[in-house]
Amino acid sequence: MKANDIRNLTTAEVEQNMKTLKEELFNLRFQLATGQLENPARIREVRKSIARAKTVLRERELKIQNG
Repeated sequence: MKANDIRNLTTAEVEQNMKTLKEELFNLRFQLATGQLENPARIREVRKSIARAKTVLRERELKIQNG
């Protein structure tokens, strides 16, 4: 998901999306450990999506603080 797409979501939706991504990352890591992972590049994609979501949340937090 692109950063602009994330910015169009509400804060609650971004947090829910991040929770879902973290669960997916856990499952991907579990598959990697057990040798069942088919697409290792997906781990990187999920990690970057989590980072984008955190960045958007932090931007909103700073915007509220600075007015």
